[in-house]
Amino acid sequence: MSKQTLLVTGGAGFIGANFIHYWLANHPQDKIINLDALTYAGNLANLKKVQDQSNYVFVEGNICDAKLVNKIMADVNIVVHFAAESHVDRSILEPAVFLQTNVMGTQILLNAALKNKIHHFHHVSTDEVFGALPLDTQEKFTETTAYDPRSPYSASKASSDHLVRAYGETYELPYTITNCSNNYGPYQFPEKLIGLAITNLIEHKKVPVYGDGLYVRDWLYVTDHCTAIDQVLANGQLGETYLVGGLTKDISNLELIKLIIKLMNQDQTAIEFVKDRPGHDRRYAVDWTKIKTELNWQPSVDLETGLQKTIDWYQQNQWWWQPLKKQEQAFFKKQYD
Repeated sequence: MSKQTLLVTGGAGFIGANFIHYWLANHPQDKIINLDALTYAGNLANLKKVQDQSNYVFVEGNICDAKLVNKIMADVNIVVHFAAESHVDRSILEPAVFLQTNVMGTQILLNAALKNKIHHFHHVSTDEVFGALPLDTQEKFTETTAYDPRSPYSASKASSDHLVRAYGETYELPYTITNCSNNYGPYQFPEKLIGLAITNLIEHKKVPVYGDGLYVRDWLYVTDHCTAIDQVLANGQLGETYLVGGLTKDISNLELIKLIIKLMNQDQTAIEFVKDRPGHDRRYAVDWTKIKTELNWQPSVDLETGLQKTIDWYQQNQWWWQPLKKQEQAFFKKQYD
């Protein structure tokens, strides 16, 4: 297979870093340029194991810096665009930064991709652009579900999806999009539900659960997400969107936390119900039939196995997450007290 050079945006973040580890392990002939602004969620410790490899290059910079983006893209064949402000809670507190990064940043990347004749622009998005589903149905999101974003985060991601498609239609940019469900696994910033629950339990602290805890999410182990993107880059149809999910059966946030507590041999009294957040989507569920049928992809890790792998990783890598939690104490206090 011929050598490719990939630009991975946001590669120091949770999913981006996992993707870089996966790609370098499975495509050692390729080169990766990682462009990351190193915001609170970007962490070079995520990439310690690959930082000295000759086919990996890190560039600190912002996707909103058009000059820098153009310069980097001159030597690139493929763009995998992860870079985004991604935490709903933070988007409620500070919407403007989400629009700047997720909308304007994407537009700057798209312009550079056209200018530099990129072979394949892959945009990583979220199932949250579709809004919420009722709890009492079997309905799932599909590639044809109408967009109905309900938070500043999901609205900014919906906008970026529309921009990518518009560049495909107007300028014939060769693109694909994946809308994934909630990821979990190693290197996830410990403010997200699963990482927060596991690390709080390790620290013998309470686990906060919003509202009544009956909110439903589709959980995708991060390495399975990486294999899905690999399939789309290798065999996906340009101009197409693929939904990527991890579950076939609904599980509420409360049931999820109870399962984590059970796997960690802890007590259910650790659960602490906290005030619900504004505009909290009730249920997400993803129908990943299209990517399974067309690209022969399906998740390889069931939820219990994925959670155990994640628990083991957090237990073995306290050096990684303890400083992050310490520096974010003000956010946790504001959010959960």
